[in-house]
Amino acid sequence: MSTVVNTVCVVGLGHVGLPTAALLAKSGLRVFGVDLNEQVVQGLNGGRTHIHEPGLPELVAETVRQGKLSASTKVAPADVFIITVPTPVNPDNSPDHGAVAAAARAIMPHLRAGNLVVLESTVGPRTTAGLVAPILQGSGLRAGEDFLLTYCPERVLPGNALAEMAANDRVVGGLTPSSAEAACQLYKRFVKGRLHVTDATTAEVVKLSENTYRDVNIALANELALLCQRLGLDAWEVVKLANYHPRVHLLQPGPGVGGHCIPVDPWFLVAVAPELMRLVPTARQVNHDQPREVVRQALALLPDPRASKVAVLGVAYKADVEDARETPALDVVRGLEDAGVKVAVHDPLVQDFARPLTRSLVDAVSGASIAVLVTDHREYRELDPAQLAAVMRSRKVLDTRHCLDAERWRAAGFEVVQLGVGPERY
Repeated sequence: MSTVVNTVCVVGLGHVGLPTAALLAKSGLRVFGVDLNEQVVQGLNGGRTHIHEPGLPELVAETVRQGKLSASTKVAPADVFIITVPTPVNPDNSPDHGAVAAAARAIMPHLRAGNLVVLESTVGPRTTAGLVAPILQGSGLRAGEDFLLTYCPERVLPGNALAEMAANDRVVGGLTPSSAEAACQLYKRFVKGRLHVTDATTAEVVKLSENTYRDVNIALANELALLCQRLGLDAWEVVKLANYHPRVHLLQPGPGVGGHCIPVDPWFLVAVAPELMRLVPTARQVNHDQPREVVRQALALLPDPRASKVAVLGVAYKADVEDARETPALDVVRGLEDAGVKVAVHDPLVQDFARPLTRSLVDAVSGASIAVLVTDHREYRELDPAQLAAVMRSRKVLDTRHCLDAERWRAAGFEVVQLGVGPERY
């Protein structure tokens, strides 16, 4: 079975869906984007984006102007349907595939013989074959025979999405070989990396394994940081020197793990066989608890927490992006608030956060007893300590990312505490 592709319907216009839709539109296809958020739809139809990615606003504006890209709150008939909706976990850490199921149900009435359906959302093993296929077969068509079905997970680094979508290798997991081949032909329109073909369930586990590897590695780094701090060592030096070994690649410690993928994806593996997954939940717990360690160290620097103000600098989950999903900064803020501390929150990039943001850095640190650096944005790395010293109540800074020039800050009169560095190293 071959699929003639002229039109594509992308369901979900988030951090993956919108760049994917724009790249396919740039390749010459007519692309219909679908999102339940009417403001997102209206903005896109006006050539505006709600996601901050280098080059994306210009690409969206161009493809909308050319009539290649438009958006709606309803699924439209197309040759190809791509599902890129969120897949969070429930409060008990079980996978929530509700949005995937809803997207499949919305596509089902429009499904025609010869169509290709691609699932990109991160999902648990056997979701493509066990959840999406049965829903779509409600159309009366048979998956892999009358229509093609493939799982093709994204590999995207926020802040560089367009470049990575084009350059990175991708795994294409077909329900059948013909399904995988059809998806390969679609992605070849903009992907310059290699396309590695496998079955759908293998591709699902590959995606989950990638982010679980990073979560476990970061948990090891975070445990090493706490150990080094107790031993009076510098964990960052330990990681650097260990990584000179040709077969060692330790990641860096920090205040916790954030983003939509790494704190969530490991639970999809655990849900399948919790009796087998013993290491993964432990790593999750280590990283989940790390913000509490940041709070503990911050409180130790305050003579009277209830009479103190703390400035939390940075709530994006990683440097130089506006994405605060699953950020460990929120748990840091909550922990400080629970201790009775007055908290001012600043981030130069994030627009939407669970707590009010103080837009002026000077206002955020003014009268603060300590500044806690949670995200290593370039603006913070390049800060002049004298600027903060002039307005803070006391000169103390807790650097959870090891990004400040400690000697420079100490020369400006600051007490500098670095996560993972014992006081004997100061």
